[in-house]
Amino acid sequence: MFNSISIGPVTIYMYGVMMAAGFFMALVMTLARGKRRNFDEDIIYGIFLCAMIGGMSGSRILYYIVELPKILNNPSILWNFRTGYVVYGGIIGGVVCSYVYCRFRKVSFLSYFDLVMPAVALAQGIGRIGCFFAGCCYGRETDAWYGIIFRNSAYAPGGVKLIPTQIISSAGDFLICGLLLLYAKREPEEGRVASLYLLLYGAGRFAIEFLRNDYRGSIGVLSTSQIISIGIVVLGLLMPRIVTVARK
Repeated sequence: MFNSISIGPVTIYMYGVMMAAGFFMALVMTLARGKRRNFDEDIIYGIFLCAMIGGMSGSRILYYIVELPKILNNPSILWNFRTGYVVYGGIIGGVVCSYVYCRFRKVSFLSYFDLVMPAVALAQGIGRIGCFFAGCCYGRETDAWYGIIFRNSAYAPGGVKLIPTQIISSAGDFLICGLLLLYAKREPEEGRVASLYLLLYGAGRFAIEFLRNDYRGSIGVLSTSQIISIGIVVLGLLMPRIVTVARK
């Protein structure tokens, strides 16, 4: 795969293009769905701005934590912003920042959380295509027919067939988006759409980690992302109960 296109002195990185496209499409989807449900458009823009700031910061911070041993040996990693973003950090940072914003605006965080999460899954699916172009988040070696060979990646080992974990993850994210949209049409109780996202994404991410072969940090036999996935799934299971108790 290729990650850059040079047009004269300008170099366009496909990873960044896909990330930007994912954010844009998520905003368009949320605005369209929010308009039909009488959500405040200004607050949606505010949430996306906060999600972008919190997401970028959180993904970078978690990357620093995971890559701390490498950073100690090569501090220049700290200011290399072309890559080095961890999805879970972005999700956590974006949610926290958006929650603070909703509290400040005195609106229901859960209702906007439900509205946004299908679009988040869409953005993640598009973003993973960027990972595919870059060759990051690559899978284990395989002899299967569906294996992908990277020849120009700065991350994936070249010349060997690898499980296309980026494409598998992307397809899974698109599927989650579709399932959340269908579930949202049933108008479930507040917080249930977001809860379903946490369950589906957490379980899917836990599973895909077994197929990946890039370094992501580890705690025992599990990767850092798998540990976080367990917490995400538990939160998804408990969230409806937490909401019910909070309303009493």
